[in-house]
Amino acid sequence: MKINPGFGLENILFGMKQSDVEAIYGKPSRRYKDDENNEIYLYNQEKLRLTFYEDENYRLGYILTSNPDSVLLGHKVIGSQIAMAIEKFRDHGLKDWERENIDLSTNHFNEEKWIILEEEFGIIVKVEIGAIIKDDAFEWKYGK
Repeated sequence: MKINPGFGLENILFGMKQSDVEAIYGKPSRRYKDDENNEIYLYNQEKLRLTFYEDENYRLGYILTSNPDSVLLGHKVIGSQIAMAIEKFRDHGLKDWERENIDLSTNHFNEEKWIILEEEFGIIVKVEIGAIIKDDAFEWKYGK
């Protein structure tokens, strides 16, 4: 699964509606609303969580994956050592990473491309990417 920062994942793009995603992956394994009334789709087999923002007419705006076949900037990411991954990503221009420790996890956040690498015990276990916001508006990649 190719992670495309700022665009989406594989063949799903930020800005898609739920029906667009269902045409690709089918019905989700589970769906629910979060505390902000966003629609969340879980795809168990693909190890994906997709967030459709209520205040953006339910467009896809956030993706979380723990799929072991995930590739970011040409590098397999899930299961990789965080120090080596960050170094590789710096070579691709992702230089600034903020760190936040949360219990046994550490999140590494790159604001420019809105990427979070979640690390446990030095290994990346989850990748989160969000649609880019510029001038207080989302830069949707689908439906332009």
